[in-house]
Amino acid sequence: QHTEVTLFLASILIIPFGLKTLFPYVWMDILYFGDLLRILVKFVSRRRRRPSFFVLDRFLEQTAAHPDKPFILFENENYSYTDTDKWSNKTANALQSHPGYKPGDTVALFMGNEPAFLFTWLALAKLGSPVALLNHNIRTKSLLHCFNCCKANVLIAASELKEAVEDVLPSLIEKGVTILLMTKHCDTPGIESFSDKLDKASDTPLPRFLRSHIAYKSPAVYIYTSGTTGLPKAAVVNQNRLLTALAALSSNGVTSSDVIYLNLPLYHTAGFIIGFIGSIEAGSTIILKRKFSASQFWDDCRKYNVTVVQYIGEVMRYLCSTPKTENDKDHKVRLAIGNGVRAEIWREFVNRFGDIQIREFYASTEGNVGFVNYAGKIGAIGRVHFFHQKLFPFTLIKYDTERDEPIRDANGLCVESPKGDTGLLVSKITDIAPFVGYAQNEDQTERKRLRNVLKKGDLYFNSGDLMRIDKDNFIYFQDRVGDTFRWKGENVATNEVSDILTISDCLKEANVYGVQVPGHEGRIGMAAVTVKEGAQFDGSRIYHHVVNYLPSYARPRFIRIQVQVTGTFKQMKVKLVEESFDPGRIQDPLYILDDKEKSYIPLRSQVYSSIISGNIKL
Repeated sequence: QHTEVTLFLASILIIPFGLKTLFPYVWMDILYFGDLLRILVKFVSRRRRRPSFFVLDRFLEQTAAHPDKPFILFENENYSYTDTDKWSNKTANALQSHPGYKPGDTVALFMGNEPAFLFTWLALAKLGSPVALLNHNIRTKSLLHCFNCCKANVLIAASELKEAVEDVLPSLIEKGVTILLMTKHCDTPGIESFSDKLDKASDTPLPRFLRSHIAYKSPAVYIYTSGTTGLPKAAVVNQNRLLTALAALSSNGVTSSDVIYLNLPLYHTAGFIIGFIGSIEAGSTIILKRKFSASQFWDDCRKYNVTVVQYIGEVMRYLCSTPKTENDKDHKVRLAIGNGVRAEIWREFVNRFGDIQIREFYASTEGNVGFVNYAGKIGAIGRVHFFHQKLFPFTLIKYDTERDEPIRDANGLCVESPKGDTGLLVSKITDIAPFVGYAQNEDQTERKRLRNVLKKGDLYFNSGDLMRIDKDNFIYFQDRVGDTFRWKGENVATNEVSDILTISDCLKEANVYGVQVPGHEGRIGMAAVTVKEGAQFDGSRIYHHVVNYLPSYARPRFIRIQVQVTGTFKQMKVKLVEESFDPGRIQDPLYILDDKEKSYIPLRSQVYSSIISGNIKL
């Protein structure tokens, strides 16, 4: 009997090791299941609180819990949780006393990364106002379009963006918009200074009734995503979605003792939700930077004892391409959260900078599905998990890249991709996984809905992303589909760039697409154009035209002039992308954008060779 007991105990002890050998990720799957349950419980308990509980309430909880703790460090400025609360009260009180604003009005924020961005957002949350986060790189037509999308009554802009505001001033004045500039004095008619009003305003807390009208379906922020066709689209992020993000961020490994390095733009989801909202959830400290700088990155991390960093794929690559130093591993960074890092860069980053946990995830601003690579599998964006898939049903479907549409069977239904094959990620639209869509843009919202996917009458969200699932159930990002490409961490809409090119004096048609460059993430912009009859291609004029209308990441770096155009746009695009910008394969005249010359100049083969070898960085 003693032997039987020993054997029984031994077999119990062996089971975990056996499971780990046969199913190497089983423990991680169980832990992730626990994470999902915790997120769900936290979300549901907050949803049941009365009065309603929002992100602002979490910030006020953190302020009460550790009032003197540093919340934002920026250049030589240091703001505790209490300071931040008081500055947001001052901002809210100054706004409330302005005749051009009333609580609940939608406000557009046109500002780079600075504490005033965060104070203003919190102030507007206290006043019950939705906030549109405008990309501070956009100008003229794009800026007006983005402003109009969200039906804002007020524009609050940083002082350095005064010229950009003046460019669209007549249109804004015509609409009766109140324009406030973060400066103490402004003599432009139609634009008012706001910093002087802020200095005089009281920092007394605002009564809760000012935001009593807010429901979970009320818009909280508008975050702009690049339109797959045309101009940027305002994704509506409602209060429920922010609360979901808050709960999800509670399990991303960040704690209140962490110091987070935030150098990604606050107008994007990564900077605003993962960086700012994530810090509110954890009660951590933010080191805020105006923009990413590879040369300052590690020095800053050492100076501020940073423990958590954020990244997009390009950030990792830039850091790996800086000159090696003896103190590369001398820092306290333990966690990097982000998306878009390729396997080879991941390996190089960890080898060079030490044992940093990489928390790669996949999500989109408006999408209804996300993944986390909780197992730390290099190169993957996540893993198929039974419970996750029950909550958020998704699948990969076969996609025809030539025709730019899903492949359907004889019954008109989509065809699921076999394991190991690339397919389009689609996710079922349900009450738990809703798709709210885009502000003032039912057409674009409808384009992201896919019907009759697996059965007649079902409804899915079309992510526009091609994925692959391997035999171990890990998910890998493959590419974007259709008319968008990514460059410098930004989505570029080819149709928007085409429209801008064809309103220039000399170009008749423009076919815009992204091409890959060795040693760079994403794809760089290129345009195949035809010149108007009787006109000449003027490199200098086109250069000034694109600089006036497009942010730097969206400007086509290469232009090829096509004399003869045959075939449809889609057929040509595949061939154009294949030929890239190789002068050896292209007979057409080929130009490269040159910022020194302020012109598009002919692309010589030695310049091409230097780009390919990595001697010239784009």
